[in-house]
Amino acid sequence: MDLAGLVTTRALTGEDPESALPALAALRIEVFRAFAYLYAGSAEYEQGYLRDFANVPDSFLIAAETDAGEIAGCATGSAITGHHAEFSGPLVAAGFALSSAFYFGELALLPAYRGQGPGDAVFDARQAHAKTRGCKRVCFCAVERANDHAARPAGYSPPDAFWMKRGYRKLDGLVTAFAWPAEFGGANAVHPMRYWMREF
Repeated sequence: MDLAGLVTTRALTGEDPESALPALAALRIEVFRAFAYLYAGSAEYEQGYLRDFANVPDSFLIAAETDAGEIAGCATGSAITGHHAEFSGPLVAAGFALSSAFYFGELALLPAYRGQGPGDAVFDARQAHAKTRGCKRVCFCAVERANDHAARPAGYSPPDAFWMKRGYRKLDGLVTAFAWPAEFGGANAVHPMRYWMREF
């Protein structure tokens, strides 16, 4: 079934992010619980994270909504300067000028809608927003797992091809790490992250 026509994208502005927080948090927890992120965060943390993100003056939040008004996907982004020090530090150390760079946060999309168009629409809208701000490059981090990772499902295909066909490339040798719980109620564990970038 082609689900593309059942979903529309909408930038979340004004009071929208606050009213959508419970649904956005639940979506992110559901999507990122799966491989490769293996994220077991709480609704409280997710709502706080999204609220803080939405309050950054240069932030961009977009949702993919079904014709029934349910949120099937979302994505975040913002300029890098002024915040995201944990993310930007390795880029600065590598010599990248970040004054004209845009940060892509997470993109979460329910499995049933993948490959149907909504993911492309959300990704492209976020990229278009970066261009309207005059940004010269976009970058993000993605978790990297070993091919023999115990939790890797049979037939798993990473989203690398999705990013590469949009002109993004891995930055060789540039890695970082972020911590999050892999078990609900558990302690944070460190997860390796690889940088991706596209120059406009």
